[in-house]
Amino acid sequence: MKEDIFDVLIYLFENYLDSDGDNYPDSDVIASELLDAGFQQPDVNKAFDWLESLTDIDTITPAVSSSFRIFCPQELAVFDLECRNFLMFLEHSGILTPANREIAIDRAMALKDEEISLDRLKWIVLMVLLSQPGDSAAFSRMEDIVYDLVPVSLH
Repeated sequence: MKEDIFDVLIYLFENYLDSDGDNYPDSDVIASELLDAGFQQPDVNKAFDWLESLTDIDTITPAVSSSFRIFCPQELAVFDLECRNFLMFLEHSGILTPANREIAIDRAMALKDEEISLDRLKWIVLMVLLSQPGDSAAFSRMEDIVYDLVPVSLH
């Protein structure tokens, strides 16, 4: 099985980021653990860079509250219709704010060589919501979606 940066991110989320503890091992210990688990050094480095970039993103404040999103050609190449519809669903259901939507799109685009499937997009959104302070309800709702505890659409 080919492991990639996304697999490293999910491993980090499930083992470190989603825990309530504030005492994480330092990054060298975590990197060593990832290498021991079979991940490749370049993927580990890219995952750490991706997470660091996520924490460095300044809060985006939309200028207009009632706007709509048009995807540029580069984004259309990354996000299929299902992914674009899912982002809009999350925003319309109050899980994502327009600012968090943009951060999620940015973080997905930062995974340049990775395929962005709907499942991967769900994880990206979950990690974005975890990194943004203040809305634990949105994080909890998204966590339920990621772990398939609630249906994403109504029939």
